[in-house]
This record gives sequence, C-alpha cells and structure tokens, in this order.
Amino acid sequence: MLSIAALQNLVTPWSDGLEPSDAELNAIEQELSLILAERDLLDAQIMTLDRTPTEVDKQRLRRARRRMMAERTVLENRAAHLPSSGDAA
Repeated sequence: MLSIAALQNLVTPWSDGLEPSDAELNAIEQELSLILAERDLLDAQIMTLDRTPTEVDKQRLRRARRRMMAERTVLENRAAHLPSSGDAA
C-alpha cells in the first residue's frame, strides 16, 4: 500500500508563493474597517437567530447596518478617486 504522504509533494508542492504579497496585505488593510463592520453585522444577526429580537437587538442591527454601509461608501468613494489602470495617457 502506498502512503499518501510520500506522494503529497507531487499533489500539493510547497511554494514560497503561499504568503500574501505586499499588495495583497495593503488591500486587506484598506478594507479592514469594512471587514470589521461586516463582522459586527453578522454577530448582531447571529445573536437574533434563535429568539425574537428585542428592541436593543433591533438597535444593534440598525447600527451595524449603518456602519457597514458607511464603510462601503468610504471605500467606494476612495476607489472612485483612484486613477484607473486602463486609462490612456
């Protein structure tokens, strides 16, 4: 019987390209506030899955939705002001 571990290098070779590049890390950093806002909204939604939302839950959901939409707007506005790579010089 052949061991899969012996063949693993052929199936999934290890490469140095598994780490995120500097450009990818910068993109994540730019979007971090939106990621955190989406996480907060998801947390608020999860808390109300198994019960009827109270008034505090509803406020938490509204606040999280507003924050997420505000962060999306900031990101979209920031992206709109960046020069496009496809523009002619």
